[in-house]
Amino acid sequence: MTTETTHELLSEQQIQFYRENGFVQIDNVLTPEELAELREYLDEAMTDEDGNSFATDKQGGSYYRVLNQKVNTWRDHGGMAKYVLHPRFAELARRLTGASAIRLFHDHALFKMPGDSKPTPWHQDMPYWPMNEKGALSIWITLDDVDENNGCMMFVPGSFKAGKLKGINFLDPQNINDYVEDPEIAATQPVIVRMKAGSCTFHDGLTFHYAHSNKTDKPRRVLAIIYMPDGTTFNGKNHLLTTKEKLTQDKPISGRLFPVLSRE
Repeated sequence: MTTETTHELLSEQQIQFYRENGFVQIDNVLTPEELAELREYLDEAMTDEDGNSFATDKQGGSYYRVLNQKVNTWRDHGGMAKYVLHPRFAELARRLTGASAIRLFHDHALFKMPGDSKPTPWHQDMPYWPMNEKGALSIWITLDDVDENNGCMMFVPGSFKAGKLKGINFLDPQNINDYVEDPEIAATQPVIVRMKAGSCTFHDGLTFHYAHSNKTDKPRRVLAIIYMPDGTTFNGKNHLLTTKEKLTQDKPISGRLFPVLSRE
C-alpha cells in the first residue's frame, strides 16, 4: 500500500489524538480478502509446534487462561511474515510517532480462549521491553468483532504521561489505582474500544490498557506487532528476543530480527 493510501486510513486528527491520548482506533486496516487470508495464516501458525516462534504457556497453564500467546510467528510462517513485515502497518506507526524510521521488535498472536478465560489486567507494555527510550508502540489487529463479551481493549487516555512504572504480575494483578500515583490519571475514565474484524488500535508502550475476558464459545483472535523508532537502544535487561542477538547495552537495537520496515 502506498503512502497516499495510508493517508486515507490515518488522518491528521487521528495523529493528534494518538499523541495526546496515547492510543487511536483505525477501522478497516485490512480488506475483506486480507482478513480471510490472515485468519487462515494465524490459525496455522498457532497450531505449529516447531520452529523459531514460541508460546508463552501451555494449554491448561495459568497464563494460558489470560492469553494463549505465540511470539515471532513471522519467523516460521511466510504468510505471517507478509503481514508482520507489511509496510502499510509500519508506515502508520511511523506517522503516528513522527519517527524518521520504524523497526520491528516482534509480533505476537494473542488468542483469548473461550470458556475459562481471565481478563488481561491493567498494565503498561514498556516495563517488559528492554529499551532505554520511550516511543515504542503496538498495533493490535483484531480478526474477530470485539466487544466486552469476548475481550475488547480499554485504554486510559493520557496515561502514557505517567512515565514508565513497574511491571505487574498478570496472574495476581494490582488495581490500577495502587500504582498510578498521578491522581488525575488514576481518576480518568477508561475508554472501551469495540471494533469490527479487520480494524486495529495503536497504543504507546506507556499507555495503560486492559482486555476483557472471553465469555463466548469461540477464540478471540488478534495479531499484535510491536514497533520501535530506529535508534532505540538496548537497556541491557534480559529479554527472550535479545539474549541470543548479542546486543550491546546502550547501543541501538538492530540486526536480523529487528529490520527497518518504514522510512520517511
